[in-house]
Amino acid sequence: MIIDCHAHLAHRSRPGWKEEDRKLIEAADRLGIDRLCCSILTPRRPATAEGFRECNEWVAQAMKRFPGRILGYCYVNPAYGRESLEEIRRCVEGRGFIGVKLYNEYRCDEPVVWPVVELAAELNVPILQHAGHFHYHEATQPRISDGGHVAELSLRYPEAVIICAHVCGGGDWEWTIKALRNAPGAYLDTSGSVIDEGVVEMAADVLGADRLLFGTDMSMTAGIGRIRGARLPAGDKRKILGGNMLRLLKMRGRRAGNQDAAGRERRRP
Repeated sequence: MIIDCHAHLAHRSRPGWKEEDRKLIEAADRLGIDRLCCSILTPRRPATAEGFRECNEWVAQAMKRFPGRILGYCYVNPAYGRESLEEIRRCVEGRGFIGVKLYNEYRCDEPVVWPVVELAAELNVPILQHAGHFHYHEATQPRISDGGHVAELSLRYPEAVIICAHVCGGGDWEWTIKALRNAPGAYLDTSGSVIDEGVVEMAADVLGADRLLFGTDMSMTAGIGRIRGARLPAGDKRKILGGNMLRLLKMRGRRAGNQDAAGRERRRP
């Protein structure tokens, strides 16, 4: 079982969206990818409540068009507190979505994000957090999260599963890997278009293969090639390519034993 933990479907404002989605499945077939964990993002951000609901509706429809191949992330903007929480419950409990997708509307360690994290932990579904560490000001993403923010959030909520997205998506991947070292509840996805040598090997050495998740973020041949070509034991590759994500998917719906309101309240400043 090979599971791409980070993929996207086309927004329907694009005239060729249906063909793009079909080509995604065809590419997965050629590369031996069994399942793709997908979200749709609004073309303009910050997303409105209406905008992210529409995106999630289209993901749900794609799950029906491609049964067993597409798994859905529920995309929300935490600025819409009540609407976001209602949407997550609707998607996860009512429509079978497997996780939550957060983009760059806020850094993931900002208090506005915490209720989303608490609900994801209650439902035992992962959060895929857009991230990258740049050594310059990224004007188009002033509130982008990086591995340090993900680590801080994970330490605040050790019962939550936080996936730091696309270590190969640009920015300083060595810094990102090291920043996650002491946050054992945080995972790292290997997606992105950067093809530097040694990324996967360093991540496995510093974090351990159990914390790595195969992803492409639509750089599909590079994404799977960097795992298949990595200088790692075959067992570790199997974990990264699907075993670790399959383990996280099996958690969905279970109630964590340490989920209590008092515990959550103690983590607030």
